[in-house]
Amino acid sequence: MIGNGVRRDRWKLWLILIWIGAMIAMTIAYWARIHWLALGDTDDNMRLMEVRAWLNGQGWYDLRQYRLNPPQGFNIHWSRLVDLPIAAIILAVKPFFGTAIAERAAIALAPMLPLGVTLFALALATRRLLSPLAYLLAAALLLSPQLPLGMFTPARIDHHGWQLAFVALILAGLVDPARRRGGVTIGLASALSLAIGFEMMPYLALAGAIVTLMWIWDRQEAARLQTYGIALAGGAAFGYAVFASYDNALPRCDVLSPVWLGTFVLAGALLTVVARLPLATRAARLAAAVAAGAILAGAFAWAAPQCLGRPEGVSPELQQKWLDNIREAKPVYVQSWQKMLAILSLPLVGLIGFLLQLWVHRRDRAGLMAWLPATALSLCATGLLFFQIRAGPAAQMLAIPGAVGLIWLLFPWLRGSSKMLVRVFGTAVLVVVASGVGIPMLVTKFTAQPEKPVYSKVNRAGARCSTIPAMAPLNRLPRAVIMTMVDLGPRLITLTHHDAIAGPYHRNGEAILDLHHAFDGTPGVARAVARKHGASLLLICPNFAEGTVYSSRSPNGFYARLEKGDVPDWLEPVALPAGSPFRLWRIKP
Repeated sequence: MIGNGVRRDRWKLWLILIWIGAMIAMTIAYWARIHWLALGDTDDNMRLMEVRAWLNGQGWYDLRQYRLNPPQGFNIHWSRLVDLPIAAIILAVKPFFGTAIAERAAIALAPMLPLGVTLFALALATRRLLSPLAYLLAAALLLSPQLPLGMFTPARIDHHGWQLAFVALILAGLVDPARRRGGVTIGLASALSLAIGFEMMPYLALAGAIVTLMWIWDRQEAARLQTYGIALAGGAAFGYAVFASYDNALPRCDVLSPVWLGTFVLAGALLTVVARLPLATRAARLAAAVAAGAILAGAFAWAAPQCLGRPEGVSPELQQKWLDNIREAKPVYVQSWQKMLAILSLPLVGLIGFLLQLWVHRRDRAGLMAWLPATALSLCATGLLFFQIRAGPAAQMLAIPGAVGLIWLLFPWLRGSSKMLVRVFGTAVLVVVASGVGIPMLVTKFTAQPEKPVYSKVNRAGARCSTIPAMAPLNRLPRAVIMTMVDLGPRLITLTHHDAIAGPYHRNGEAILDLHHAFDGTPGVARAVARKHGASLLLICPNFAEGTVYSSRSPNGFYARLEKGDVPDWLEPVALPAGSPFRLWRIKP
């Protein structure tokens, strides 16, 4: 028993109670979102549609979304791994309460399952790095209003929460003093992450490099390297065999396809072999690692030269018209300074904590070998923010052990000060700064500017057009293919019985570009696109964010003219209820 009454050997029970408390609090806080099936992100809507299709009889390995771009459907580069818990909750609840309640239960509970995994992994990491009680601070930081928590809130049923959970497990494996267990943890977490998608590839590659470097430096790390290699190769093979879709069985560059399966199996085999070699010196181990890396790189370049560039493989036109306009694909330095501060505060605080801990452990070999991998992962994630802000949740999550380390170092010193001001105000400042939340909140409070009218219109349109009441009247019309904006497609097929032409998924560049050409071009081009895709209805949401891109880019284009009321004679207005945020037309043959 220790002073505050928390038993060291009951930390798992306390962590479960914290997790349950967080789930209850988030369910209450986001009840309106759950009730209205408010899946705010296109990926969340598409995930639910994938689960619905599977439960309604679509094949396990067939992940095409046939409600987009019918009849051939949309090629979705996902896997069923993330579908499993969502489907399980629906199947468990549906017999008692019906489909509607079951789906709402699923969108409420499913995102909080990876939250539990992440809490556990960060608790393990901070306990191994600092102290048995450090997990309490880690849990507090994870559950504070940061970007990572947003990935686990109700209705966030896309794959990002699970990706964060697996990266947290990799961190726990890197700092695990039990080398074999640590290697298995890193390898399996990497393989499961790859089975979901490649968003976390930089962290997975860095983790593999770190495990190898640890072995080069310390021969005793051979156990971690060997079990990592076996788990990575075996896990990748399992992930491909069980979760790779028919489309992903082709030599794709953006998923765990045969191209990457061979690469990871070969990587695991090479690491397993070099770990077993009787190499007594660091120079010999370095040479073996370099040789293995050269073999792996050469084999990959020979087998898949098409994958040496960007994995998405999109055309320059699609990059310019679509990908470059995605907000989360932009670097942190082009954001407002308030947003930069909100994103960077915790990662920078974490890096300070990591560096201080490295200094403290500079003569402690075991401590240094534990803190260096954690520092490297956090530094990598922070650096990626200057490429794309979509790295924000991972950067903040990986910074948590460093922020906890900073508090762990400075709090006893502040509390031991003979000056009351230092004890009271110093502690308060430490909590505000180290949390990564306090300073951005204060800055936002005192520097908040009135929202520009144009942004208010865009936000209001996006919120209204995605709601059940707004889309419900569309279900009174016979089922049809509706020509609408790319970002509205997934929500449209989720809430109505209609089909759409496109959604924001890079493998379907032709359909996405067709809509861009239609809305940027002349009425004649738009009519040709509608005919090509068999669309009989045209739907727009005035002031929708995507529409502002067309209006700005092509002020005389088809979309801009529609918003101004310049409607061609081949469109016939369809009446909607008063107050509807939409404008709808029937496309004449």
